[in-house]
Amino acid sequence: MPHPLPRPLPLSALAMALGTATLLAGCASAPRTTPPPQLGAATPATLKNCTALAQSLALPDTRITSAEMVAEGPITLQGNTTQAPAHCLVKGKMKERTGPVDSASYAIGFEIRMPVHWNGRFLHQANGGLDGSVVTALGAVSGAAPVAPGLVQGFAVLSSDAGHGAPTPFFGLDPQARRDYGYQAVGTLTPMAKDLIKGAYGKGPDRSYIAGCSNGGRHAMVAASRYADQYDGVLAGNPGFSLPKAATAQLWKAQQYAKVATKDTNGQPDLTKAVSPAEFQLIGRKILERCDALDGATDGQVNDVQACQAAFNLQRDVPTCTTANNANPARDGSCISAEQKTVLASIFAGPKNSKGEALYTGTWFDPGVAGSNFAFWHFNAPATRDAGAVAFLFTTPPSTLDAFKATTGLQYALNFSLDADYPKMFATTPVYTESSWSYMTPPNAADLSALRNRGAKMMVYHGVADGVFSPIDTANWMDRVQATHGGKADDFARLYLVPGMNHCSGGPATDQFDMLAPLVAWVEQGKAPDSVTANARGAGAKVVNADLPASWSANRTRPLCVYPKVARYNGTGDVESASSFSCK
Repeated sequence: MPHPLPRPLPLSALAMALGTATLLAGCASAPRTTPPPQLGAATPATLKNCTALAQSLALPDTRITSAEMVAEGPITLQGNTTQAPAHCLVKGKMKERTGPVDSASYAIGFEIRMPVHWNGRFLHQANGGLDGSVVTALGAVSGAAPVAPGLVQGFAVLSSDAGHGAPTPFFGLDPQARRDYGYQAVGTLTPMAKDLIKGAYGKGPDRSYIAGCSNGGRHAMVAASRYADQYDGVLAGNPGFSLPKAATAQLWKAQQYAKVATKDTNGQPDLTKAVSPAEFQLIGRKILERCDALDGATDGQVNDVQACQAAFNLQRDVPTCTTANNANPARDGSCISAEQKTVLASIFAGPKNSKGEALYTGTWFDPGVAGSNFAFWHFNAPATRDAGAVAFLFTTPPSTLDAFKATTGLQYALNFSLDADYPKMFATTPVYTESSWSYMTPPNAADLSALRNRGAKMMVYHGVADGVFSPIDTANWMDRVQATHGGKADDFARLYLVPGMNHCSGGPATDQFDMLAPLVAWVEQGKAPDSVTANARGAGAKVVNADLPASWSANRTRPLCVYPKVARYNGTGDVESASSFSCK
């Protein structure tokens, strides 16, 4: 397969390799002949007001519950301790109300942290999962265990619960809470945050950014479409911009794995036993045997994922167990059964309904399938996360509490019908007037004209071995963006694939990187990032990545290249160093 791939692509070569996704035809807007306008740099300022903000500011539909100074010192978030600068911490609520359907209390909870020495920029930290809690507004928005979060870089950082007060799916009973989670909380919070910043510094932000991973990446992509006038830079990681489809695909995966899973003491399939860690490690090793050298270096890493899909064949390259019952009782990773191969081939190809219609894209074969995070999303998440999300958020009308609690998450997943239940994500009722697909996804996702025309920039990254949101879906989106913008999308939007990385982090990958600073340099100085250097998190790192192979240097670096380019070994130099690779 030649590289780089020609642009624009009529159909993603990546999806063609798996035969799973089709590109929806659409009318492409005429490409502009002039380059996007150049936005200038932000101007720093010093904090003027903090503790008096609750009394001095009257913001529409907003109640500031506290405003206090926080001294310089450590902040620990998810096991990672960061030395934060002195800053003002403001907490509050917007749009407080009682839900008309469930009589529950709702509000958009938020906090904003504003450093004493401010760089003049606003960062909306879009949080992941089901939201539902106001996590620390540190601005840790790109890469695993980031070394320079937004607050440390001098941003004023906003975090919110997206309109509901618990990280459970039951808020899906409330039509407005659904819309807030989908997009309206971002639209409501953004002007308030800018006004609050102005009250604290005496001037509003010169430049505004939004960033996040997973559902946070979806929030960012939706903002790029719906609120392009509000943001100068957008950073979307492993974005679940087709989240309703991805969540229903998760339930379908559970049904496939149940075919080869052993039963637990209650007679229910134990999905974690469908494919053992040793068996996924076997698959990862066989992928490496076929694909490792395709980028010019035999280094335990597959950079050329596109070529790998043609080079690796699950049926041919992974040993099939030959015992009488076609299984390996030891489950020692020496082989997998023919039944397991059938299930895995189906899962990697992606779900189809009874008519054979593809309902969501599949995923790539990559050594990262051996990562623990990959297994979590395939085996644990369907019952513990996706069942509730589908039942209450991505089905219209939503399930009732009594009906959902009468079963288990696993049973809900196993009973889900792609024919009967999947279409409910597109349905509406007189009470739920906006479909799940409409409120969750970016409208006209491939047309970023509004973002481009004002000089804003967008960076997207995606782990090649994401176990829940298909990186092929994101690559297909980038192909459509290129087609819509006449092959000139690199002027304002770029995608970076992260080989081996699972969902936002983990896997055998160089998964620690900072894309926020390069985004700022692109927006404000016109320095387009042709690559971003990523680090491994080996021994000595602040948070060690347990999935790193023992053969890797603890400090391995690699360039993350602009899709569809691939990091290729130059032929000489240390294979542990990014400087020995070029994007081609």
